[in-house]
Amino acid sequence: MTITGITRLYAILGDPLAKARTPERFNAMFSQRYIDAVMVPAEVGVEGFAAVVAGFKRMQNCDGLILTMPHKQAMCACVDELRDNGRLVGAINAARRLKDGRWEGDMFDGRGYVAALRNRCIELKGKRVYLIGAGGVARAMAMALAQGGIASLTLRDIDAGRAKNLAAAVGAAFPNVRAEVVTADQYDCDILANATPLGMREGDPLPCDPSRIAAATVVTDVIPKPDITPLLTAAQARGCTVVTGREMVEGQVELIAEFFGFPSSKEI
Repeated sequence: MTITGITRLYAILGDPLAKARTPERFNAMFSQRYIDAVMVPAEVGVEGFAAVVAGFKRMQNCDGLILTMPHKQAMCACVDELRDNGRLVGAINAARRLKDGRWEGDMFDGRGYVAALRNRCIELKGKRVYLIGAGGVARAMAMALAQGGIASLTLRDIDAGRAKNLAAAVGAAFPNVRAEVVTADQYDCDILANATPLGMREGDPLPCDPSRIAAATVVTDVIPKPDITPLLTAAQARGCTVVTGREMVEGQVELIAEFFGFPSSKEI
């Protein structure tokens, strides 16, 4: 892929970004579809985030931004419009420049996660889900799972207040879903999901005790690198079906590409 003077610029903002798979997936897509665009990583912490976003928005050839930890909620204040899903979740992971120069944001984490499950023919209707974590990505996953028809959602987070707030939000938006908070791991579930950063760095503790996971449980992890995290390695040893963070990324790439205005793969 040759970068030219009219190449359109996209960036992913986060801290850290070493494990991010999004740039390689989008740049491969740009190459395959002969799109004169490039996605670059922009590693920035909380303190410099607003200034970096302002800088990208001033670049006339910058058409879109992708957000990862810890910026998904903060980005809501940096766009002019929020789509319905971004408003529901209270966080966004993609923003695009509109033709009139304003910026619009939406959230695709949860929909990408659900797409990854469905690509594996994992049915959501009536399922019991145990979600570890209650941050931005967990909130997106929780709302998408509720939209998918799960029966119950059990939450645990090191910040009990944050977990309670998420449970209340899910219950308010989806009264048919039983949402509750626990302070100890809940293994009586159909799907166990790690939505925390644990497993991203070598030496991280496991988010739960895998020896207590039943073989019939589907175990998922949001961490994109490595593909098979320590939690998923342990779950596979138990005989569990596992779904990786890479699959979650791939599940939302097409959705974000369409949001950015690129033709669907079905149109090519």
